[in-house]
Parts: sequence; C-alpha cells; structure tokens
Amino acid sequence: MPYTAEHPTPPESSDELRARIPGWGADLDPKDRPSVPRERFDPSATGAHWDFPDRQEEKVPRERSIEHKFLTPVFGTSAPLHGLSGMLRRFAYAKYSEGRAAHWLILLGADRVDAVESHLRSFATLRPDNPITETGVLSEFTRGGISSRFGRKRVDLNHQWIDPILVAGPWIAAAGAVVWGVKAIAKR
Repeated sequence: MPYTAEHPTPPESSDELRARIPGWGADLDPKDRPSVPRERFDPSATGAHWDFPDRQEEKVPRERSIEHKFLTPVFGTSAPLHGLSGMLRRFAYAKYSEGRAAHWLILLGADRVDAVESHLRSFATLRPDNPITETGVLSEFTRGGISSRFGRKRVDLNHQWIDPILVAGPWIAAAGAVVWGVKAIAKR
C-alpha cells in the first residue's frame, strides 16, 4: 500500500492479519512458544554456581583496552608479546582508545615489525627462511606468471615494484651485517 499525501490507511489488526495469513501470530501466546521456558530467569536451572566466573590468573601483564576496567575472565596466552612489536602493541593499548585510528595503525605497524623480527630470528636457526621457495618466485617462470601480468588489469601490479625490496631487503641487511662483522673481527 503506497503512502499518499492523504491520511495513510491504518495497518491491519491482528485479527485481520490472522484471517488473511495462515499461521500469522502463532507465537504471540507465550504458552505456544517453545523457547519460553528458556526465557524465564531461573539461575538454579543452569547449574552455574557463581555470579561472575572465576578469573584466569594473569602470569604476564596482558594488553587491555583503556575503555575496559579489567580483562575478560578468560583470555588467550598462546602468543605473548615480545620484542619491539610487543612494545608497540603495549603502547597502542595503553595510550589510545580502540575507537581511534592511531590505535589500529600502531597495531598494524606492530604486525609488520613482528614479521621482520620473525624473519631476522630465522637467521639464527639452522634452517633460515628461504625466499626463493617460500615466496613462489619459481612459479613465475614455470607457471606463466610473467605472461599473466600483461593485459589483465591485475591489482597487484601497483605494488609489484616493492615486493623484491620487502623480500630481499632483510637478506641483504643480514648479509651486510655478516660482512661488517667479519671485517670487524679481521681487524682485531
């Protein structure tokens, strides 16, 4: 029914709707609703023996939003904060509200710093990261990667120029550090 400049037609009553639509209003009577027993407030029916759940022990200080008075009763501990990325995350939570762009931009930066830290940490292991096999650069030559770049309007062409820098940069920096360290040892 379209609205007009005149008085709009009043909505149909419940009885009119029930007569016109089969089954309309079947759940209006609480006795007919199957979920009504669950909607009643009866704390003894759940078996819960607390008003507020026991709090998980905080062994290492966790980051928490400045909007909240305390941490949730249970929280994750699988990835504790570490290094410079952890310091950035702590700063973002301590200084800025979650509603501020600065909070999220610092967290995004901390993720990038964590990726670089992990990459550099891999150099201290017996099996460091291998950019040749892990980035899929070999498939560029064997699976038609180069020919797929032309005439296809691919979105990733905009940042393609920086990809070698991001992938090879830590390797070049590590090689430079090794050369510098060997020269320093040789001079002694």
